[in-house]
Amino acid sequence: MKVLVSDNISEKGVKILEKAGLNVTVKTGLTPAQLKKEIGKYDGLIIRSATKVTSDILKAAKKLRVIGRAGSGLDNVDKVAATKHGIVVMNTPGGNTITTAEHTLALLLSMARKIPQATSSMKEGKWEKKKFSGVELYNKTLGIIGLGNIGSHVAKTALGMGMTVITYDPYLSEEKARTLGVTVVELDELFKKSDFITSHIPLTADTKNLINAKSIAKMKKGVRIINASRGGVIDEKDLYTALKSGKVASAALDVFETEPPGSSALLELDNFICTPHLGASTADAQENVAIAVSNQIVDYLLYGTIRNAVNFPSVSSDVLPVLQPYINLAERLGSFISQNFSGKMNEIVIEYKGTVAELMLEPVTIAVLKGMLTPILEETVNFINAPLIAKERGIEVKEITSHDAGDYHSMITVTVRSGKKESFVAGVLHGKKEPRIIQVDGFVVEVVPEGELLVLANNDKPGVIGSIGTVLSSHKINIARMQFGREKKGGKAISVVSVDTPVSKEILSKIKKLPNVLSVNQIHLAE
Repeated sequence: MKVLVSDNISEKGVKILEKAGLNVTVKTGLTPAQLKKEIGKYDGLIIRSATKVTSDILKAAKKLRVIGRAGSGLDNVDKVAATKHGIVVMNTPGGNTITTAEHTLALLLSMARKIPQATSSMKEGKWEKKKFSGVELYNKTLGIIGLGNIGSHVAKTALGMGMTVITYDPYLSEEKARTLGVTVVELDELFKKSDFITSHIPLTADTKNLINAKSIAKMKKGVRIINASRGGVIDEKDLYTALKSGKVASAALDVFETEPPGSSALLELDNFICTPHLGASTADAQENVAIAVSNQIVDYLLYGTIRNAVNFPSVSSDVLPVLQPYINLAERLGSFISQNFSGKMNEIVIEYKGTVAELMLEPVTIAVLKGMLTPILEETVNFINAPLIAKERGIEVKEITSHDAGDYHSMITVTVRSGKKESFVAGVLHGKKEPRIIQVDGFVVEVVPEGELLVLANNDKPGVIGSIGTVLSSHKINIARMQFGREKKGGKAISVVSVDTPVSKEILSKIKKLPNVLSVNQIHLAE
């Protein structure tokens, strides 16, 4: 398998890929047109922040299975398009946490004490002590927008320097805030109370230009602003105006909306300092993220283990062997019920009973969806894009867990509904690995879910089984297995016939016309 490295990463990462037997090509600085032309050859792609993986490029990535970001930010990857194409998108969260937090603090201190300006002045032969008088951090209030891994490390260090730390983070638990010793406030309160403000949030539609003229107007006169998270979180034109007026005393940016920023007006201001996106640029961090992403790519391409994927639940190599039999069972249950059910599916209910309910269930649920959607959609459905496709089609998915699996160790049941119409299938593992279907629409059976199956609804009358065998035999179709179930003697019944070869529409039509046969569906499952 081939992996393209399109941005500079540590040589140690490249060596990990090569040692694993992957064919590695390092081509940095590719234009979008060059990347589009090149990408079709590769199974994996490793990037940093320079490469822009757009939907247009992903259309050309016919073989691509995984994108690995050596770092945490993924603003340069169209994750929705990648998901639709079934491409796993991974990053390396935490690999640059310390270095980015430290760079934020370096900007904070440099800005407070005007170190870059003083350095420049001295190199010009000047000694301007009064001009570069700064401010202390001690007893000042630091407002942190976003208290994730990086924000938390900034908070710990700031508290150690005697600062008061307040934070706005709608996803932060009160317990974590107490543990860190910070106070959670609303965003407007943070703007009003902070002497220094630092941003540690992703760039989304909600955070775009979060700091703008309107929010700056709520801040203290003389506030100081730092951004080492994502360009675009700050409206740079509004920041320029506030720096010129003195409303904002100074600002320090490591990131810009457009990188490089070109002839940005901010660069003309003496009370503005900046660095060229150096937050993660330490030898330690770059080596760490290169090693991490390379190992993740190897684990996925060679062993199917997914870690740190933003569009698929992470599954460790020790958990995967336990989950895999249930994933296999779940996909077959989904495929079976989809092919046996007529009508548009509006709701899917998946119930996990017994010990399976104690496992990580998200990959198993995704397997059900993949199995269901694959037979009815022309587009390719896989474990990555199945949830998105279900959502786009308005299919509601519900999970139920129960510790009672009756006589079985574990059981998975799947119910699909379309209005008042519904269908049901239940499955278990035989010998902890082999999938079995044990119920279909209330009928008790024991079906090996593989290959070609005929599912017949019929009246429980003499001669039905024989007549089915006669039709198949006359067309030289061999029966491998037959399973039967009935509601009561002489009532409704179900017959599941496993055959060695597919059955033509003409033969199916003959079977449907047999006495007491109510319906017949042909189902194809993987061997």
